[in-house]
Amino acid sequence: MRESVRERACARLESLVLAIRGTTLTSNRTGADLAALATRLRLKTLGALYAAGSGHIGASLSMAELVAVLYFDEMTLEGEDRDRFVLSKGHAAPMLYAAFAELGWIAEDELRSLRQLNSRLQGHPDMTRLPYLDAGTGALGQGASIAIGYALAARLRGSPARSYCILGDGETQEGQIWEAAMYASSAKLENLCLIIDANGLQNETWVADTLPIEPLADKWTSFGWRVSAIDGHDIDAIRVAFREARETKERPTLILARTVKGKGVPFMENDSAWHGKQLQEAEYRAAVEALSA
Repeated sequence: MRESVRERACARLESLVLAIRGTTLTSNRTGADLAALATRLRLKTLGALYAAGSGHIGASLSMAELVAVLYFDEMTLEGEDRDRFVLSKGHAAPMLYAAFAELGWIAEDELRSLRQLNSRLQGHPDMTRLPYLDAGTGALGQGASIAIGYALAARLRGSPARSYCILGDGETQEGQIWEAAMYASSAKLENLCLIIDANGLQNETWVADTLPIEPLADKWTSFGWRVSAIDGHDIDAIRVAFREARETKERPTLILARTVKGKGVPFMENDSAWHGKQLQEAEYRAAVEALSA
């Protein structure tokens, strides 16, 4: 009975997503197009997590706008000189899978297989199962170093390809992040752009209460990076930050995106309980209603 309820709820979600598509995405997407896309990605993510009965909700919802702009406006996704993307905060993979479904790289129905046995859509990205991934991640602190490797490889090939990576702010408590930061600036990796999804929360509490990391902008600047501090839910600000990153020469770029964990669902926002809490049917219905308002 429980599974049939989930299946019916997922079917209702798919109907709702189709109903609110609004605009057809083209190569010249407006800010409104991308904002609508971010909402669709949140809805798809919630449906996948509800079907799974487990997973990381808050950390996925906080980066919807960042993923929307990266995959549907910023990155070159095809060809030998395609850009590379590393989701260092690998527990937020459901949002990435939602983008793959929107792109048509995976079927919408496959989203329901999230975290199931033998599924390609594991709780953390597994590039051995899913060819659209550039890195398997989940051990926090390592994604920046992988992104550096892609940036170095592109430079050695003489390729215009860029390397992007989304980190969590709690993740920057890891020492390897700062070793990577030192190296990338010394190597003048202008084709590298790291994005910190700074939602202020980690597994159980506020980042500042676990191990303070501020002032992040000043620290990355002191390490030789160009830093853009933005509202991570402001589509226009995100687009400008990526454009400025492309224009920056002889140093890497860090985009410090201030976000809200659980963004879009009021009862989830800024609540660490939703880091990995299971969605019940009533909560799922309320979340979908909030996003579709």
